[in-house]
Amino acid sequence: MLKNGTRLQSQVCDTQVIVVRASEALDDLRCGGALMAPIGDDRSPDAQIDATLADGNIMGKRYVEDAGAEVLVTKAGVGTLSIGSTPLALKEAKPLPASD
Repeated sequence: MLKNGTRLQSQVCDTQVIVVRASEALDDLRCGGALMAPIGDDRSPDAQIDATLADGNIMGKRYVEDAGAEVLVTKAGVGTLSIGSTPLALKEAKPLPASD
């Protein structure tokens, strides 16, 4: 299982993330359909982006999974972040209370 603070990179695009909240689901974390690898690992030469998972991601945004896993994008790319083939959801900011 991945630990909080683990840095990962995509095998098919420029995406890089940091694990903010780990869960067992992140063992199947993918970007553009290909498994993500620790930063510094060589890219797989035969990895291809899945056209159905190429909607991109946004630098500085957090993406979450239903079980509570959360990753922060540190470098954006064209691949969609997913657990298996299920895309992660963009985490919405919580509204601040009114200060009337």
